[in-house]
Amino acid sequence: MGKYVITVSQKGKYHFNLVAGNGEPILSSQMYAARKGAVKGIKSVTKNAPEAPVVDLTAKNVVEAKNPKFEIFEGKDGKSYFRLIAANAKVIGVSEGYNTIAACKNGIKSVKKNAESEIEKTAKAK
Repeated sequence: MGKYVITVSQKGKYHFNLVAGNGEPILSSQMYAARKGAVKGIKSVTKNAPEAPVVDLTAKNVVEAKNPKFEIFEGKDGKSYFRLIAANAKVIGVSEGYNTIAACKNGIKSVKKNAESEIEKTAKAK
């Protein structure tokens, strides 16, 4: 099973990563001013990810979906990424870059599977 890791930066900002059972980060959040904001973001992943549809913005015929949803998109580096968008249209988290759409979709499956993971003790940034 995965886990959420909250990290506090040297500047005192917080963010979280959802980490899969193999130790790889699968979803990274924005920076938050307080730990409470990061925990709220985690609760949003738990609530929104399991049933969120996937919209592939790289497809020729994009089938739009209401929020919450996952969006697959191509980064400036040519890799495939996904972002989880909450019901209020705010981005909850973004993935790492994947070399293929199939690998990106597997990352989304992993987020859905691990969305209800425990929060690990907050760590200091290195």
